[in-house]
Amino acid sequence: MQNSVSEFLRLRQDADDGLLLRLLSEEPQDDTALYEAADAVRRTWYGDAVYLRGLIEFTNYCKNDCYYCGIRHGNTRAQRYRLTADEILDCAAEGYRLGYRTFVLQGGEDPYYTDERLCEIVSALHREHPDCAVTLSVGEKPRESYQAYFDAGARRYLLRHETADAAHYGRLHPASMSLENRKRCLFDLKEIGYQVGSGFMIGSPYQTPECLLRDIRFLQQLCPDMIGVGPYLTHPDTPFAGMPSGDLKRGLRILSMLRLLFPKALIPATTAFGTVAPDGRELALKAGANVVMPNLSPVRVRKLYSLYENKICTGEEAAECRGCLERRIASAGYQAVTSVGDPAGSAR
Repeated sequence: MQNSVSEFLRLRQDADDGLLLRLLSEEPQDDTALYEAADAVRRTWYGDAVYLRGLIEFTNYCKNDCYYCGIRHGNTRAQRYRLTADEILDCAAEGYRLGYRTFVLQGGEDPYYTDERLCEIVSALHREHPDCAVTLSVGEKPRESYQAYFDAGARRYLLRHETADAAHYGRLHPASMSLENRKRCLFDLKEIGYQVGSGFMIGSPYQTPECLLRDIRFLQQLCPDMIGVGPYLTHPDTPFAGMPSGDLKRGLRILSMLRLLFPKALIPATTAFGTVAPDGRELALKAGANVVMPNLSPVRVRKLYSLYENKICTGEEAAECRGCLERRIASAGYQAVTSVGDPAGSAR
């Protein structure tokens, strides 16, 4: 086992910048001990539970031009769609029938969905399924918008910071976007009372170990309830089409590090892990992840929500998707759970 891994396992939350940089710089070799330690920590707080969240990707319109994203505004080859409020509610009703008690509404920053429209949808979901948690992932908004969604019944919000290095942020996004505003959004959400999720891509263009260190230190400052990471995956219709995708082993190493640094966090085995390797999500679970988000969106639109190329699970009906995931989760040694699944130690 590598000395830096041994030292990190000994120090964990007391690891200094030098040790973290060594771990983030070196090529992962045999990280079995790291994975096992991360798995032991997640079992301390969550047992063998893997929480299922019903994902509804309701629009692939976006006003932003993030250089890495397949649904960026400037991608004229993207086939756009929007789900109606009734279609969103139908997806949730099907998810509820299948046992899901958390719904994640994810979309691009689509001006069509005004605060009024989003609040009506959130209120309807909350009214029809009062025993469920409503999660939003709709990007950067003014604080008053976040407050309105909260008042309507949303209680969780996912917003990856993507990189905590300002210079790196500027190489991934147009000048109209800023890391300062992204951070402002995350702290606004925390102050309002949301359970907040953030995270970053692993292996994104121009990323350095120093960037990753800043990501970890920013997450320690934010103390999110959820942390979403996964290998960066290239999309052919973006300015980064010629850039390499991220590495599975490095992604698993960083996921395990995050579990050890944030023992109570909810950490998904993202579709990016499953896309980069056939057993990627199972490996992510064994490395410390404890959430999976099966897709409740209508099959006809799933391929259109193309953040990156070769996204998995685009042709399965919701029931098929759940059955497949439950079997794969069980094969990895865990139990799929459809309850609300709050972060350890939190009060809903």
